[in-house]
Amino acid sequence: MQTTDNTIDPQNENVELTDNNDVQNAQNNVTAENNEPTTSQTSSEQANSEQAANTHTIDHTLQKQIEELNTEVNVQKDKYIRLVAEFDNYKRRTLKERSDLIKTAGEDILLNLLPVMDNFERAIKFVETAKDPEAIKEGINLIYSNLKTFLQQKGVKEIESVNQEFNTDVHEALTKIPAPAEELKGKVVDVIEKGYFLHDKVIRFAKVVIGE
Repeated sequence: MQTTDNTIDPQNENVELTDNNDVQNAQNNVTAENNEPTTSQTSSEQANSEQAANTHTIDHTLQKQIEELNTEVNVQKDKYIRLVAEFDNYKRRTLKERSDLIKTAGEDILLNLLPVMDNFERAIKFVETAKDPEAIKEGINLIYSNLKTFLQQKGVKEIESVNQEFNTDVHEALTKIPAPAEELKGKVVDVIEKGYFLHDKVIRFAKVVIGE
């Protein structure tokens, strides 16, 4: 009969214990590694944190810009309202001034014509009792001279027509007659009604007769 040797070799026991310790240490290392965050996880969390911070900064900046724009809009709106009000006041004032000007435009002219009217009234009274024709003629010439001077002061000037080349810019031909001289063909030989300039503008064409 063979007897089983159950004696434990101390050396083998040490080896087994060592192996168990190594296994335990390895397990502990794995657990620690699992508990520690990986580099990629850390980077991702950091990126998310930075992104959140940037988003907050951007939102704050946009909010500030919106407030500034709203302030500027209110300022411009106030300026616009004031400008519209000023323009309305200007328009009303201008319309009133224009209306007043139209009503009184001829006031100065009429005021200066009144002395001429006075002279005509004196002349009429004088004619009724005058015995000297020369005195009447002199009075009429004086009135005419005063009126002509007044018109010249206002810029009214007579259009020279007689013996001038016919010019459609200032003349209106009423008729044609045989020219009394060769050099008067195509020229004005008579004036039926005088024409006048007001400064450089024709205010009445001269009605003339043309030689042919």
